[in-house]
Amino acid sequence: MLLGRAANGLYWMSRYIERAENMARLVDTGQRLALTQTSSPADEWASVMTSAGVRDAFEQSYGEYDARSVSDFLLRDVSNSSSVMASMETARMNARMVRTSLTREVWESINEAWMALRRMLTRPIDERDMPSVLDAIKRETALIRGAFQGTMLRNEIFDFAQIGTLMERADNTARILDVKYYVLLPSATWVGSSLDNHQWQLILRSVSAHRSYRWNYEGDYQPGNIAHYLILNRRMPRSLAFCYRGICDSLEFLTEEYGTRHKSADRAGATLSKLKTATVGDIFDEGLHEFLSEFIRDNAELGNQIAADYRFYE
Repeated sequence: MLLGRAANGLYWMSRYIERAENMARLVDTGQRLALTQTSSPADEWASVMTSAGVRDAFEQSYGEYDARSVSDFLLRDVSNSSSVMASMETARMNARMVRTSLTREVWESINEAWMALRRMLTRPIDERDMPSVLDAIKRETALIRGAFQGTMLRNEIFDFAQIGTLMERADNTARILDVKYYVLLPSATWVGSSLDNHQWQLILRSVSAHRSYRWNYEGDYQPGNIAHYLILNRRMPRSLAFCYRGICDSLEFLTEEYGTRHKSADRAGATLSKLKTATVGDIFDEGLHEFLSEFIRDNAELGNQIAADYRFYE
């Protein structure tokens, strides 16, 4: 049986690698949304910080919302524990702690990503270089994920890491969707407009789902279809349903491995059942913001339950 602190290290290593990628995606989303010019750029960037869950921390350190300040805070500022640089530092620290549980390829990909990003993010990033920097961050994290998926034995080590990745990814997708409809849309009068549809397209791009969405829906950018794709489609790798199917699978494997079924497996199963039976109509009737807020809260509570069930801090 894996020690609780080792399970904790694998779980948080994976969450922080995923978080580093997600922060890059949020900056990319902010840049694209700012170009719609539906409101002041400061409002658009403030909404991105709300999505990242670090608005209060940002306001304590920076005076104004602008592209440079927000990008610096989300990418380089190590005082922000969720920034790309801080996330990779924490991921590498956890990876070192569980080094003997990782293949050589996984450890080297994490270490090389950390070194590459440290070099890249040493100085403030020129606006002209931002697209290439964001692409590099996403590429480095993808290389880690590829090494992990391609070389790790599918045992409890794999399961704890997989749960961490998918928990973080589900949280990020929900937050990006929530910011779109609750914060970014300037007025109810815009719903269904060309502006509304353009913003939905940007959200798809931010989670690398734009092209695959077009394959499934033949380029018909309808809010209901997009919400279905990112919440309920079980084949879309960043959707809430896909993430929870993977989380439940890993928790079931851990149940079999350890011979004990914990509360976290039942809690995750309840969320997956809700995602399986819900329709987009149900979600919109409830209110997209309300649905996503409840999901984000439940996801955080599941994380706490997993930590308690598997004694992460013992």
